[in-house]
Amino acid sequence: MSRPTKSQLRQARIRRVRTKIRGTPERPRMSVHRSLKVIRVQLIDDSAGKTLAAASSLEAKAKLTKEGAKKVGAIIAKKAKDAKIIAAVFDRGPYKYHGRIKELADAARAGGLQF
Repeated sequence: MSRPTKSQLRQARIRRVRTKIRGTPERPRMSVHRSLKVIRVQLIDDSAGKTLAAASSLEAKAKLTKEGAKKVGAIIAKKAKDAKIIAAVFDRGPYKYHGRIKELADAARAGGLQF
């Protein structure tokens, strides 16, 4: 029996998180994607399959640090407020909830988004 590959393990983590959460128009899913150069976040309505708001570190003109993640979190909170979204379900994806992911979530909470 062979071992699962890194990508298979990553997909399993994503599935494990996503089976527990669903985005609705009133409470969209706040999905985070972190790469080596950019951090992106989207508010997604899963029932309609639409992205309601999005932000990235490119838009914030921020480096991929904890400070940059805070800026992205503040931007997505402002965009959510403009779209009349007050609550969301946080989807960390395959990433651990610490470091940049945690800073982004804390900044979004400080901006008025509830999850």
